[in-house]
Amino acid sequence: MTLRAKKLAAYGAAVIALLAVFALYTRPGMMVAVGDMIWACFQ
Repeated sequence: MTLRAKKLAAYGAAVIALLAVFALYTRPGMMVAVGDMIWACFQ
């Protein structure tokens, strides 16, 4: 792979990861679950 292809693949992977995280944040149930998991760490 050339350097340009590696950069393009890295940017593509980053965009996919960001879109996946954004999709999770649009689901209220997921946000409640994450909050519960974080809260459980401090109890």
